Amino acid sequence: MNDVTLIVLKKTNEVLVESGREPVSALRDDMRLRKDLGLDSLELAVLTVKIEAATGIDIFENGLVDTVGEVAKRLGN
Repeated sequence: MNDVTLIVLKKTNEVLVESGREPVSALRDDMRLRKDLGLDSLELAVLTVKIEAATGIDIFENGLVDTVGEVAKRLGN
């Protein structure tokens, strides 16, 4: 697992746990943030802030992202 994948996994799990849900053990590029991980719009905003704080990159700067793979791509992976 590379650094980008670890950051996305860690930050996604922080959001899930803060929302009272179980963390996931792994992410796949095709996982959808809303439909597969169940994130709502507020949780997506929190995830964005957490990822930006960790990386300095705003994943929504150039439009919306739908999948874990799109997030990783925005982070340069």
